[in-house]
Amino acid sequence: MKIFLLIVTIFTLNLFADFKTIDTTEFEKLKKEGIPVIDIRRPDEWKSRGIIEGSYKITFFNAQGQPLLADWFFKVGHLIKDKKTPFIIYCAHGTRTHSLGQGLMQMGFENFYELKGGIENGWIKKGKKTIKE
Repeated sequence: MKIFLLIVTIFTLNLFADFKTIDTTEFEKLKKEGIPVIDIRRPDEWKSRGIIEGSYKITFFNAQGQPLLADWFFKVGHLIKDKKTPFIIYCAHGTRTHSLGQGLMQMGFENFYELKGGIENGWIKKGKKTIKE
């Protein structure tokens, strides 16, 4: 019975959520359309690898891997006015954005994207440039 409920829950989340993993081409298209891009990595990562130009730097996890929920949602609230507003998130490799994405779906966010492979595999290894500040 527990397995059945788990399957139903997963299926239901996938029906109503609009959490999409996008490739570099789709990322660039959506970014050009003006959809906000949020880099959820830590400041040390921004410094060492740079950011995708135009990204908002709003870290979600601290160095110990703990989520910074209140601070992140406060800052994102200035960009994303409601749970239907589209936005894109990325991290280093896609692991953290996937974890965050699962939580965002459960909280009712409906229209957001993650960059497949994060900045490392989905951007830098594709020959795309970053900017360092």
